Amino acid sequence: MNKIFDINQSQTIKAGLIGNPVSHSLSPKIHNYFLQKFQINGSYQAVNIDPENFYQDLENLKNQRFAGFNVTIPFKEKIIEHCSKLDDSAKKIKAVNTVVIDKNNNFIGYNSDAQGFIDNIFAKYPDFSLKNKNAFVYGAGGASRAIVYGLLNNDVKNIFITNRNQQRVENLIDDFSNLASQKKINLHHLSQKDFDNQLNNCDILINSTSLGMLNQPPLLLNLEKLNYSAMVYDIVYKPLITNLLYQAQTRGNPIITGLGMLIRQALVGFNLWYHKSVIDIGNLEELLISNKI
Repeated sequence: MNKIFDINQSQTIKAGLIGNPVSHSLSPKIHNYFLQKFQINGSYQAVNIDPENFYQDLENLKNQRFAGFNVTIPFKEKIIEHCSKLDDSAKKIKAVNTVVIDKNNNFIGYNSDAQGFIDNIFAKYPDFSLKNKNAFVYGAGGASRAIVYGLLNNDVKNIFITNRNQQRVENLIDDFSNLASQKKINLHHLSQKDFDNQLNNCDILINSTSLGMLNQPPLLLNLEKLNYSAMVYDIVYKPLITNLLYQAQTRGNPIITGLGMLIRQALVGFNLWYHKSVIDIGNLEELLISNKI
């Protein structure tokens, strides 16, 4: 791995998560698990950032010699203007969730959500292929953009998208039209009724919204016409088995929960900051589910 920043290995390598709020995040548990597992002299902490003091708080991270940090709500877009460089995923998705502070104190922005989304599929179903498949995506927000980017880079045939806000779907399709054209992949906007009615053609169904999460309204999808072999993937991880996944599981569809995506997107930053190349997450999902860490 290229040397992105200078660090004395006898010193603690600092990283963390910025956002508001951050107290609920599982990221510290995930990163500290790997730090302990690989006996790395490092730390990872959640840092609550005041939106009105955003720039100064970022400068404080530099002054404290952080190697980098993750970014969560509400700063994934705002951080872009402070990055000297963006990788391709961050440029296309228009959001940054991972930052490396290089040896010149510049912010390098990445988006690891697409990688985490894709890696989680193949970790659960190694023999599954996305090539020439029909993907149905519910939602058109930031997570949806990462998912569409991931799908476009894995040679699906069609991506069908629905959302309560039609304009957001059209904006998403416009932003990815060039990449889709290069890949010879079709992007479609469907009303929810048409989305439900065409699920017999679905190979993978993805909920990219927070609907179905604890304290959020349920996701109302009619799975009556869903292809019985279709994979159903919900990025929500609290609860682990959402109503969508319960319905899918009951009718025999293979399912994927969102916890593995959360862990695997974290590995991108972890490997950059701590000079590792971790792929295997071991039994971390089970430990988090059972609250053993």
